[in-house]
Amino acid sequence: MTDVEIQSFSDDAMVPQVRGFIHRPEKINGQGLVLTHGAGGNAKSSLLVALAGSFADIGFTVLRCDLPFRQNRPFGPPRPGNAETDREGLRNAVLAMRRLGPGRTFLGGQSYGGRQASMLCAEQPDLVAGLLLLSYPLHPPGKAVQLRVQHLPKLRVPVLFVQGTRDPFGSVEEMESALKLIPQKTKLMTVDGVGHDLGFKGKSARSSLPGEVLSAFQTFFD
Repeated sequence: MTDVEIQSFSDDAMVPQVRGFIHRPEKINGQGLVLTHGAGGNAKSSLLVALAGSFADIGFTVLRCDLPFRQNRPFGPPRPGNAETDREGLRNAVLAMRRLGPGRTFLGGQSYGGRQASMLCAEQPDLVAGLLLLSYPLHPPGKAVQLRVQHLPKLRVPVLFVQGTRDPFGSVEEMESALKLIPQKTKLMTVDGVGHDLGFKGKSARSSLPGEVLSAFQTFFD
């Protein structure tokens, strides 16, 4: 498996570019996965790198990409008004993956990136075969009444959620209630004892997590 840095799939300055890294497996299984990051991260996130490697090891072509807001600024969270452009950038990343030739294409994201991925799929239900949402930010920490669920009833693709049991952005119980709003098949994979970073941070990274997510993904989508 090799990963190759890419800079753009479009020469149009008005169109959100695709920037990130492509993981090409030694033996292609005909499927593709686009992964993106949270509000404070980028495509070089250690979790995304590890997940991309695990999926590529079994034949997935994987694109881990920077959202447009991160392409414009190396640091800092997205600003108000960035979301629509970020979703358009994700759409372009999915279309770029399709041009690489895989069959089924999946879209995954961590925190903010996952939320934008789910909103994009609510708007365009035929875009991908399924969603992988890592640490979905159900509400701001300490503000459980500000639920980010308005688009969930519009989802028409299967969704696998991965959530830490200590995530301040959404408890297991809150997530289970939110999943009931989605009319398609869903599954909540919980990671015991970890927070919003899914225990995958620095030297204390939970090295078994990528394999656990891959196993849950295969069982759920196959």
